[in-house]
Amino acid sequence: MATRLQFENSCEIGVFSKLTNAYCLVAIGGSESFYSTFESELADVIPVVKTSIGGTRIIGRLCAGNKNGLLLPHTTTDQDIGGDEHDCLKCSLNIYNFAKVTFDGLFSGLMDSSFYYFFLFKELQHLRNSLPDQVVVQRVDERLSALGNCIACNDYVALTHTDLDRETEEMIADVLGVEVFRQTIAGNILVGSYCAFSNKGGLVHPHTSIEDLDELSTLLQVPLVAGTVNRGSEVIAAGMTVNDWTAFCGSDTTATELSVIESVFKLREAQPSAIVDEMRKSLIDSYV
Repeated sequence: MATRLQFENSCEIGVFSKLTNAYCLVAIGGSESFYSTFESELADVIPVVKTSIGGTRIIGRLCAGNKNGLLLPHTTTDQDIGGDEHDCLKCSLNIYNFAKVTFDGLFSGLMDSSFYYFFLFKELQHLRNSLPDQVVVQRVDERLSALGNCIACNDYVALTHTDLDRETEEMIADVLGVEVFRQTIAGNILVGSYCAFSNKGGLVHPHTSIEDLDELSTLLQVPLVAGTVNRGSEVIAAGMTVNDWTAFCGSDTTATELSVIESVFKLREAQPSAIVDEMRKSLIDSYV
């Protein structure tokens, strides 16, 4: 099933969330209904985690991940600011109050200054504590730090920006456990923005040629369809996020677009319990 929603007044829900078969990340702040929509659909199956990355809410464009791992940009925080706990909380309170005034409630929904301090300075630790133990969380020292725009992946294959560092490519293969291919989508180097795919299917930029569709489908070993989200938007991954049994799309997504999404990703026949049982079985087998 595919669900339509929006983040505050934005339909670019893929900018503010990241969904895999093992976890879901949701940006802090915003309306509580955004988080609640994910939680109601996923909480019985996988953890739904509120977070920021690099102090920002555009988490879907900054990270890349699958059931095996999560890659984060070098801007992801994991350090103390010095001083004792009182100094830390005092500093975070000042930052929190400044942010509330400056950004007109950008960080509304945060519980208190200590909560904000934890997110601001301990994002890496927070994610490692919140995600399943089998998920490897790794920070990447990559010049192209918007990893979500530069990497598209499922649990087996990753397509990447043609200019990623060789070390980053090796880390993608190791942490995510995937084959890596440097590719473009309809001539666009930001492959993470212009396609979205799971282990069941994929949606790509509407101007992708038949030849490119065939080539990409062969690489990914899943059926692909050229299409749009949010009433004609070509930036597929900004307007939706998907895993093997459910998808979330911007509220502007039309009924026709929704039907295509449910069809190509095989969501009507998906059963999350069966998928999770298979994941658990493979995890148990790896320890035996």
